[in-house]
Order: sequence, then structure tokens, then C-alpha cells
Amino acid sequence: MIYLDYAATTPMNEHALQVYTEVSQRFFGNSNSLHDAGTTSKALLEQCKEELAKLIHGQSRGIFFTSGGSESNVLAVKSLLHAANAKGNHIITTRMEHSSLINYFDYLKTDCGYEITYLPVDQTGVVNIHQLNESICDETVLVSIQHANSEIGAVQPLEEIGQLLHNKGILFHSDCVQTFCKLPIQVESFYLDSVSISSHKIYGPKGVGAIYLHPSLNLSKYISNIRPGTMDVPGIAAFVSASQQETHNMEQEQQRLSRIRQQFVDQIKKRRLNVEIIQCNQQLPNIIGLFVNNMQGDYSMLEFNRNGIAVSTGSACTVGQQEPSKTLLAIGKSPERAKQFIRLSLGKQTTSEQMDRVVNVCESIIQSNQKKGLTTNV
Repeated sequence: MIYLDYAATTPMNEHALQVYTEVSQRFFGNSNSLHDAGTTSKALLEQCKEELAKLIHGQSRGIFFTSGGSESNVLAVKSLLHAANAKGNHIITTRMEHSSLINYFDYLKTDCGYEITYLPVDQTGVVNIHQLNESICDETVLVSIQHANSEIGAVQPLEEIGQLLHNKGILFHSDCVQTFCKLPIQVESFYLDSVSISSHKIYGPKGVGAIYLHPSLNLSKYISNIRPGTMDVPGIAAFVSASQQETHNMEQEQQRLSRIRQQFVDQIKKRRLNVEIIQCNQQLPNIIGLFVNNMQGDYSMLEFNRNGIAVSTGSACTVGQQEPSKTLLAIGKSPERAKQFIRLSLGKQTTSEQMDRVVNVCESIIQSNQKKGLTTNV
């Protein structure tokens, strides 16, 4: 099987597995307990916070561990709104955010009386700073804009956005699940009040994530009250270990994936295959969003799977829903076209030879279905 769904989840790397096993055996005490076994676990937990904070250029006091990216997103927004202390009821975001945030914003609008403004994006999925500025009003308390989109890989100008919001005194959250250990994250220079990250996207264990909440917001007591319980110290240690390893190799790996991506694009063009690849001005190299010969995405995905290639039809958190992707609608695709989307997401085990195989299979699928007359034109 050629696995091309790394944006959905990744296998644990060997070192993270070793760390998980060792910590499970040696640091099994509850970090909230006052005996020696507990205090030893707590000391390791604090060390993990310090090491993770270094990777995003923040302060360890701002790190709080969670069960993953979805919880991190919701907990971050909930915490920032608590810090805003009812200074306003207006939130600005985009339709391209993760489903955990889209659903939570819907709840805030229908049940809590918040006004939500969804910023438009251009055809490459990027927000316009001028439109953001025009959308800000006296009641605006929070802006939430993801660092990069999981379906098309579009990267947002966080530093420019952060500077604007900082000057206006507006809180800023960014979902950095897809960019952590792939792009540099500078929470201070980006003026980020909170970020969310996840372990299983970067070869760490599932069920672990983190949020960074700027220490100036004084939210430690609030977080401890709404998220009590025993911390998963082995999972956290494995997460931080994977984070360190991936950050160390980040630049080299992104360059490698960029070359593989370009090779794939060049081969599609060279063979004149009827494939539309979504290209953005700034884009994660590991995410390739495309449409194959106007075929339904589900059908394309099953055909690739039949040929031993695992791809997806979009974000794993929304797959199975009948509605077309909000991301594709946001960049101007029709509902019919959006349903024809598939995503190839590359990872550490992806090779040039594998992508050559993907191109061959893609060509074979197109030719086969042209003979069967199963394609549709949109």
C-alpha cells in the first residue's frame, strides 16, 4: 500500500514509541499526586512543557496538554472568550477552518448570542488583510484563522494578521495543527494569543495535543478548573520527542517534499492528463488537492485504493458527510465540482518512485473510465 493520507494521521516513529514505552514503565505515577512517584512524573511533565514551548518560541507557562487538535481548538477559543470577559460579542473567522471550530462557532452564534463574520478568501484560499481590517468593529473580541488548510494546503500570512490585531487589541487564535513541525511558528512575533497543535499529525501518538495560551492572559486557573484529571505523561513525552525530531529535520524534509510534489505536477502536465491541481501562492508542499477527470471524488478514491494507493476525499473529520467541502466552496468551486475533490498528502515514507506509480495509476483510471463512459463534465 502506498499511503498518501498523512494529513489525516501519521504512524508513530520508532523513537516516539521507545519514549512512550520507557516513560510508561518508569514514570507511571499520577503527576497530581504528592508522593515521589507523582512528583517525578510532574517534573517530567514540566520538562515537556519547556521543550515544547521552545519549538514555538513561547513560554512554558503557556503550554497546556489536551487530547488532540479538536479539543485544543475549542478549549483555546473558549479560554480566549473567557479572558475577553464579555468586552464584545463579535468573532471573525473563515469558512476554511477545521470542523471543530466551525461547529463551535455555530454553537456560539445560535446558543450564546455571538455574531460571527466569515471572511471571504481568494481562489487560492488566502484571506485579504484589507477585508479583515474592514470587518473589525467595536464589538470584535476574537479572530480565529488557521495557519494552513488541511485540504488544499493554503498558508495564511499570520505575522501580518497578528500585527494588525495586536495594534487593535483583539485576541488572535490560530489552528496550527497542519503546520506544526512543517513551518516555523513564532507565537511572539506573530502576536498569537493561542495556537492549537496535535501529536498524531507529526508521527507521535494519537490522543495527545496541546494549546498555547499567552501567559499574560492568566488562564492557568481557568484551564485547571475545566480540564481536571490524570495527565497522559507517556503520551505527552512521546509527543514532545516526535516534535523535537520533526522540527530538527523540518527544513530538509520540506525541501524534499517540494521536489516530489513538483515532480508529480510536472508528470501530470507532461502526460497531458485531465487533472486539475489546486495551486496556491503559499502552500504546504505535502498537500496536493486535485480533481481527476471530473470524476466523483469517492469514486476516484476507491479506484486508487483498488490499486493499492490510499488517498482521501478531504479532511478526515468531515469525510462521510454528504455536503461538499466548505473549503472548496470558499475558493469558488461549485458544489458539484467540490464533490469531485481528492487529496494526496505526502509524508516521511513518500518517495519519488511512489509518486511515479501514482501518476501511472491516475492515467490508467482516466483511460479506463473514458472507455466505460463514466466521466462527467462540469
